[in-house]
Amino acid sequence: MGYSKNLGAGLFTMLLLAPAIMATDPDPLQDFCVADLDGKAVSVNGHTCKPMSEAGDDFLFSSKLTKAGNTSTPNGSAVTELDVAEWPGTNTLGVSMNRVDFAPGGTNPPHIHPRATEIGMVMKGELLVGILGSLDSGNKLYSRVVRAGETFVIPRGLMHFQFNVGKTEAYMVVSFNSQNPGIVFVPLTLFGSNPPIPTPVLTKALRVEAGVVELLKSKFAGGS
Repeated sequence: MGYSKNLGAGLFTMLLLAPAIMATDPDPLQDFCVADLDGKAVSVNGHTCKPMSEAGDDFLFSSKLTKAGNTSTPNGSAVTELDVAEWPGTNTLGVSMNRVDFAPGGTNPPHIHPRATEIGMVMKGELLVGILGSLDSGNKLYSRVVRAGETFVIPRGLMHFQFNVGKTEAYMVVSFNSQNPGIVFVPLTLFGSNPPIPTPVLTKALRVEAGVVELLKSKFAGGS
């Protein structure tokens, strides 16, 4: 008797939820959904759409990546982002791009993209590309010098870096399968978080003295 009641309740719940479940659609319901970056409402997978009458006619095009970034930075590199915030036409499409410029000896320090796989091409110069496997792989470092015209791929969530090993400036262009791939710079996250990670946590994790941790924190003060 108890089983029948539970079965009946389960069927009732399924029937109650069925209209909501059937109302979803995994495919786009319009040609374009140009992001309304000034709108307050944000849905699960993107910004709300501007009315097409207000979107203009250039939302599918961008020239931002034609310009080199300023590599006079502590890392000797500059990232030019072209995600949905910079290119509203990519809203809900699941794609974005970056350009990264490198001075000689410049690096794009170890970082992670938590929401996207990355595929890239070196456009000029030669870069050491390093990808760190998870603990399952024994923390293996996969690396190679990638030259102009050559490509690389980085699985979602794996730590990686690029370093200009050449004597001239270099740059690469990368694409992501997300309109907002996100980025976690490992050194900045560890030593420049807000609020700071307690020093005893880092001394234990890194197996160093407190003075070393405090020195590193001073290098990333202000989140830069």
